[in-house]
Amino acid sequence: MTTLLIIPCYNESATIAELYHEIRAKTPYDVVVINDCSKDDSRMILRQNCIPHIDLLVNLGIGGAVQAGYRYALRNGYDIAVQVDGDGQHDPAWVSKLVEPIECGDADMVIGSRFIDEQGFQSSAARRVGITLFKGLLYCLRGKCVTDATSGFRAANRKVMQLFDDYYSKDYPEPDSTALALRNNLRVLEVPVIMRERQGGVSSINVFRSVYYMLKVSVSILMTTIQPRTVRV
Repeated sequence: MTTLLIIPCYNESATIAELYHEIRAKTPYDVVVINDCSKDDSRMILRQNCIPHIDLLVNLGIGGAVQAGYRYALRNGYDIAVQVDGDGQHDPAWVSKLVEPIECGDADMVIGSRFIDEQGFQSSAARRVGITLFKGLLYCLRGKCVTDATSGFRAANRKVMQLFDDYYSKDYPEPDSTALALRNNLRVLEVPVIMRERQGGVSSINVFRSVYYMLKVSVSILMTTIQPRTVRV
């Protein structure tokens, strides 16, 4: 099965070249970087290092950039698409663990969770509060325990790509896309991974935005459950 690694990139000049070379050293998979109108030197670095990339014409945000990657994978015939953050938090050595259950036919979407074995970087306290909230909300609404719904380290088969091609949440999309997959009765599986601290750049979520983030995503998950989208067949 053919696999594509999608790396959303916004101002990741400090990490993107090193991450790409690490992926090349640790995995056999294709890569595309979605450059979301970065304001730093990311575009120049991508060109200088001959890194396969797409330069978006307007800034779409993390959700739009990731959706562009899924659409690229779908239209170019890839069987599996894997999200990898551009800040170096996700170790490419774990990508095969995400891909394997899909290749074996055991899952449609696989999420890399840092909380199953509780090793490596466990995120900030504020984020863990939100992650716990989303875990409880998804369990109440869909009866599925997802320990790390905010993880952007995930793999998807073509059925999931088709769903995300139709709709993908714009802001902080991981919990909402997880709810969307579950609402459409897709098989969502978690596997343990070890994550690292961000290797560069600045997180878009700070302490003051955490409460807003939790409320916004919670409402979005509820709306996804009430007004579901369906997979096209």
